[in-house]
Amino acid sequence: MKNILLPTDFSENSWNAIRYALNFFENTTCDFYLLHVTRSNNLETGEMPYGLTPELTDTHYLKPAKKQLRQLLKQIAKQFSPRKNHRFYTLTDYNFFIDSIRKHIENKKIDMIVMGTKGASGLKEYIVGSNTGDVIKKVPCTTLVVPENTLYAAIKEVAFPTDFSLSYNINTLQPISEIVEETGAFLRIVHINRNGDDLNDDQQEYKGIIEDFFNDYSHSFHFLNNKKVEDAIQCFVESRDINMIVMVAKNLNYFQQILFHTRVEKISYHTDIPFLVLHE
Repeated sequence: MKNILLPTDFSENSWNAIRYALNFFENTTCDFYLLHVTRSNNLETGEMPYGLTPELTDTHYLKPAKKQLRQLLKQIAKQFSPRKNHRFYTLTDYNFFIDSIRKHIENKKIDMIVMGTKGASGLKEYIVGSNTGDVIKKVPCTTLVVPENTLYAAIKEVAFPTDFSLSYNINTLQPISEIVEETGAFLRIVHINRNGDDLNDDQQEYKGIIEDFFNDYSHSFHFLNNKKVEDAIQCFVESRDINMIVMVAKNLNYFQQILFHTRVEKISYHTDIPFLVLHE
């Protein structure tokens, strides 16, 4: 059984991420935790509003959120037929967003976070300064990021960009093997060579380790030469009809062009492709 955390601000964007999660885990036994974190301007600056007691917090901040969460459960029940393998729980919190996420991950033994993000205007603006971006960078939990325009489709092609640098435990890749096993997807392991250099000895060794790790699954290696990582990924994603991109958090600096590119027009290929960020 998996424990899935679904943070929501009740926007269409977060609802789309919830729909994606329910489709993605349709055949998996899951406990879903719908979490809404309430923040006030005072809390964001580290100051508690004068005279705010636990009773007032519940009345003015948490009760409205609880009501909206109940409505969200009704919306889920209306759009998705009852599934014996899915259970739903609601959580409300008055706290800093990241602190709340960390607390619930530990308390509920969360396996994966599924969050939405704005995509149409570029990930730079909406991830780096957003809750989703903070979660990716600051919370050590596997996170599935669902851009706002994503419509669920069966996972048939998964791209795993890597620089073949063994800077993390190979077991970090276990979620990839679970996805390709459960979906029957084909795994495309992609290396982008920006300088035209051959793989060094360490990279060759790590390539062999990856090949052994995914030996039981349908996979292939792809070597692209391009000085611009984002352009190489864009061409590859479009040519292969990729359904999901998977990255290891420790490689985010290398792949920051993919996630945080400042040229908004270069982000269009990400608007409807979810990406999974893995942590050790």
